[in-house]
Amino acid sequence: MDRAERIFVATNRWALILILAAISVIVFANVALRYLTNYSIVWAEELARYLMIWMTFLGAGLVLRFGGHVGIDSLHHVLPRRWAQILRVGLALLMIAFFAVMAWQGFDYMQRARFQTTPALRISFSYVYAVFPIGFGLLIVHLLLVIRGYVRDRRFAESDEVNADTAAAV
Repeated sequence: MDRAERIFVATNRWALILILAAISVIVFANVALRYLTNYSIVWAEELARYLMIWMTFLGAGLVLRFGGHVGIDSLHHVLPRRWAQILRVGLALLMIAFFAVMAWQGFDYMQRARFQTTPALRISFSYVYAVFPIGFGLLIVHLLLVIRGYVRDRRFAESDEVNADTAAAV
């Protein structure tokens, strides 16, 4: 990975770490207050839920990048090497097209929901739904970087080649 790509991946990881930390603090504070003072933070559950949705979509690109999504790879093992490469490139292009459509539809959905507000936080749902174009956009960027690595190395990294410790380290 070059420097810009490392910064991009590290920024994505730190965003996930901060969101997870925020969820933990909010849920812990709400539970502690509920049992110690019999008072509950009204917006805590709602904010934790929306942050979890954001964490899911922001983390999907990293999981894709390091081969963590479930995949059926038996077909490319039986095909000759050249056909397996063509299949993988075709699937990557199909995924980019799907992610682009989902990002566009997510943006449209976000625009339509801008006048609705969340029940407890009273913020526009467009802030919640902004995760769709952002998350799918990140998926496209991560996939393009994986494809760039393929073009440079002339092979895709296999999911069992990815070292979990290396993938988790910043």
